[in-house]
Amino acid sequence: MTRAPRVFFDAILHPHRSLGRRGFRVLMGVVILANLLIAGIFVASGAWPVVPFCGLDVLILWLAFRVNYRSARLYERVRLTDTDLTVQRVAWKAPEKRWTFQPYWLRVSMDDPPRHESQVTLTSHGQSVVVGSFLSPDERAEFAKALNGALVAWRRAPCPPEPAL
Repeated sequence: MTRAPRVFFDAILHPHRSLGRRGFRVLMGVVILANLLIAGIFVASGAWPVVPFCGLDVLILWLAFRVNYRSARLYERVRLTDTDLTVQRVAWKAPEKRWTFQPYWLRVSMDDPPRHESQVTLTSHGQSVVVGSFLSPDERAEFAKALNGALVAWRRAPCPPEPAL
C-alpha cells in the first residue's frame, strides 16, 4: 500500500472580479432602462434612426462582460508535497500547463516592497515560471511569503510530523 504524499502548501489562485452576477444584472438593467429612455426621446423628436444604436451599445457592453467573465475561469494551483512543487495553470479554451520543481533548489523571488509590476517568480535549474500575475501587488507579496514559509518548513530537518487525518 502506497501512502499519499504529505501536502505542505496548496493554493488555488483565481483572478478577482469585483462585479458578481447580481451586480451585473443590476448594471445591465440600468443601462437598458437608460437606453430605452434615450431611444424614446429620440423617437419622440423624429430621430428614429438613432434607436438601433441604443441597442448596439447594450450588446457591446454585454459582450465585453461575457469575455471578461470567461477570462475569470483562469486559475493557477501551486502545490508543495514532500516530493515536489507543482504549478498547474488552467485557462478557458487553452490546454492546461504544468510545471514541476524539486523544492530543495526552488527559489521564490519578488520585489520587496512590492510594486505594481512586481511578479512572483519560481526558479530552479534554469526553469522559471511567473505565478499569480493577475493578483494585486499585496496579494502577490502575501502569496510569496506564504510559499517561502512552506518551503522553509519543507526543508527543515527532521521533517514535521504528518498531518492528522
